[in-house]
Amino acid sequence: MTLYEELRKDVRFVDGLKSCINCGICTAICPAAEFFDYDPRMIATEAQSKDEIKIEKLLKGDTIWYCGQCMSCKTRCPRGNCVGYVILALRKLSQEKGYFTESKRGRQQYALEKMLIPTILKKGYCIYPDSTNPKMFPEQGPVWEWIYSNRKETYNRMGANYKKDGAGALRKIPDDSLSELNSIFDVTGATKFLDKLTKDSEKQAEKMHLRDEDGNMDRYFNHVYTKG
Repeated sequence: MTLYEELRKDVRFVDGLKSCINCGICTAICPAAEFFDYDPRMIATEAQSKDEIKIEKLLKGDTIWYCGQCMSCKTRCPRGNCVGYVILALRKLSQEKGYFTESKRGRQQYALEKMLIPTILKKGYCIYPDSTNPKMFPEQGPVWEWIYSNRKETYNRMGANYKKDGAGALRKIPDDSLSELNSIFDVTGATKFLDKLTKDSEKQAEKMHLRDEDGNMDRYFNHVYTKG
């Protein structure tokens, strides 16, 4: 099966690329195009070209990881296309093929996985105050550093139900709900998918000589988190 045929199996690709006329409106409205070497029109053109070399280059490159998923392209396209959907299909195929490890931005998927997924499965939140350490997020500035250091008192004063049972923001998620969430990951194949992402990243760490002597991935994580 060709890469294009595999993309066609993804409903997001089919729904996102109906009839591109190469007008360039998606690029004109795209916020990411202002800051990166990123052209949504080019991606739409190459994705529908059925050219295996061009599609493989997309899957192995940085370009597909620049999209911020704002979906501005969908709101402005005169033909109802959505390059953001196409991007999601390309990213998924890149991860399935292990191609994401061949680009600087793609390799950062490992850092995202290790930072977000444990928080989701263990806490029930995508982002949780305890896991947002200022040392890892210096761009948050001194205000966040103060909030982080005084988070219990701060969130209580703001009316949150921080780490407590019951309703409210930042409440403790019941164990049975977390167990159900973990089961959803297992049943839908997400757990298997994430395991493959980790294994592919471990192979890349070996190639880049960034695997620690004891076999862990700390050096690789720090590298992709700070440098890609």
